[in-house]
Amino acid sequence: MKHSSCILQAFALIALVSVISCNAAQDPELKQCKHQCRHQGQFYERQQEHCERQCKEYIRQKHQGPRRRGEEEGHEVNPREVDPEGECRSCKERCQHGEEGRREQQVCESRCERRHREQVQEQEERHHRRGRDNLEEKYEEEEEEEEEEEEEEEERETGEGRSPYVFEEGHFRTIERSQHGRMRVLPKFTERSKKLFMGIENYRVEIFEAAPHTFMVPKHCDADYIFFVACGRGKINLVHSNRRESFNIEHGHIMKIPAGVTTYFINNDDHQRLVMVKLIIPVVTPGHFQSFFGAGGENPESFFRAFSGEILEAALKVSRDQVERVFERQRDGMIIKASREQIRALSQDEQEGGHGGSIWPFGGRGESERHEGPFNLLRQRPTHSNQHGKLMEVKPEECRSLEKLNMAISFANITRGSMTAPYFNSRATKISVVVNGRGCFEMACPHLAESRHGGRGQREREMEQEGTNPVHYEKVSGELRRGTVVIVPAGHPFVEVASQDDNLEVICFELNAEENELVALAGKNNVFSHLEREASELAFRARPEEVRRVFESQREDFFLPGPRHHQRGRRADA
Repeated sequence: MKHSSCILQAFALIALVSVISCNAAQDPELKQCKHQCRHQGQFYERQQEHCERQCKEYIRQKHQGPRRRGEEEGHEVNPREVDPEGECRSCKERCQHGEEGRREQQVCESRCERRHREQVQEQEERHHRRGRDNLEEKYEEEEEEEEEEEEEEEERETGEGRSPYVFEEGHFRTIERSQHGRMRVLPKFTERSKKLFMGIENYRVEIFEAAPHTFMVPKHCDADYIFFVACGRGKINLVHSNRRESFNIEHGHIMKIPAGVTTYFINNDDHQRLVMVKLIIPVVTPGHFQSFFGAGGENPESFFRAFSGEILEAALKVSRDQVERVFERQRDGMIIKASREQIRALSQDEQEGGHGGSIWPFGGRGESERHEGPFNLLRQRPTHSNQHGKLMEVKPEECRSLEKLNMAISFANITRGSMTAPYFNSRATKISVVVNGRGCFEMACPHLAESRHGGRGQREREMEQEGTNPVHYEKVSGELRRGTVVIVPAGHPFVEVASQDDNLEVICFELNAEENELVALAGKNNVFSHLEREASELAFRARPEEVRRVFESQREDFFLPGPRHHQRGRRADA
């Protein structure tokens, strides 16, 4: 056995030497080295042969690599621990002791230096790769830690009965507050859960409120936004480089404001507050936006104050004192009180030839030049309507501004004591904001089921061992009141119920709405009422007549009597 092992090792060594010799023979550097040896005029024939042997030895060591050379010297060498400087010095010492003649030593030392440069380059490349690998590992570890923290936070919230899909009054951050109004914005949805809300990371919800007879200082944003007027009336001005456009707005109006357009509002009502719900879509940093105030002073701060005096003097062609006087007086905030005379002047409908404004849809400009103005969602023909509620919708293909954003907007007014049928959106994720009334909701969610049972992998393994379907749904539920925001992902069955005291009014921004379909799960046109008898029998393992009675007894369409109505009806029948 030992004899056979020795023979195998010998064959392996011969094969290795053959490969190295073959590679060395084909090395172009060997040919160049031999060429230099043969064309040295001062070399004798013996010196030329010795020079060529040194060339072959150098190339052989090069192809063996540092590990093989170290093994020949009787010790193990780690290529990552090779010292190029030390090897170069040793190589030159061998040249000085093993070569005859000044010229031969120079050729030998030149080879040593060339090998030294190669080793240094190889070492730098290894360090670069190692640094890159370490950085990637660090990022992966940080991402894993963040995911673990998010999962722990989700478990804490769901364990305490709170849903990650619901945002209430206390979750908003106030960015402006005074006696004349306030502006509140929800944090990025991914701050609540990166796993659940990655698809809507670039959307923010803001609520704007202004008291009667107020003026909002002009500003522009690094974000597009769409607003819905939830209460009151007023006027909005859009200032472009070559014109200004004015639009009257009232309850029910929706309108898109492009990023970078300078805008300002007035509330010209004598009694009502102007309340707007905004969906903001940043265009610079996902999920982050900023307002830029050119007008203003100290509060709000004008961005002109960031420029040097010399720049402003040259740009505006006025003295520094004049500039400072203009930008040092405003200290009243973003929303300020205006006199009755100022409001009356700002509210006047301007005629063609005025100061560049026009009241939509009138005015002398061509359609291509004019901004797409507001339209009243509440005046749309309802897609669903009966005594239990109304649903008004604007789809992407019906509005140019919404089409560009792949968004739909809908408004549901659910009669007190009534409810929607359980339903889901086939493609759209819905951001719902309650603008009036009270009620509650329920939703079926597979994602929370995963987190509550130790993650998808563990839950699936447990149920597979039990021989059951690994899909499980948790009920997500909560109260609805003015200002509540609820996220309903695509495909998630969902139902809303109005309280016994008030109608429930909800504005919905539906994202990724192109080709979306609202699929009813109960009521007159529910999806299960269209199954064949055989499909019903196989799917439910019940007689088709039983399935039909369950899904076809409710004859109302989409808006239905609520639970208490149903209970009273059953008692009356009894």
